Amino acid sequence: MTWTAVLVISGGAYLFKLVGVMAGNRFAVALEPVAALVPPALFSAIIVIMTVADGPSIVVDARLVGVGLAAVAVWRRAPFIVVVVVAMAATALVRLLV
Repeated sequence: MTWTAVLVISGGAYLFKLVGVMAGNRFAVALEPVAALVPPALFSAIIVIMTVADGPSIVVDARLVGVGLAAVAVWRRAPFIVVVVVAMAATALVRLLV
């Protein structure tokens, strides 16, 4: 079910981009702010699905802590390597303690 939603949303994003190309500049000004938000939203949805879904069930485990702390590091504009190390260390620490 969740992968179906991801595929439908991906297809919708592709069609949205296709309409933008076909329409030319007529809709460019009005759709530009929305079009800029589609890729990050789609990428975020994929990250959430890969983090908390295990088949048809939702799993809350150490990965969620790692992704959460990585999101905080990105929000604080940390370098990419710092984001990766923070996520890795947080996930490992939670797995060690639980």
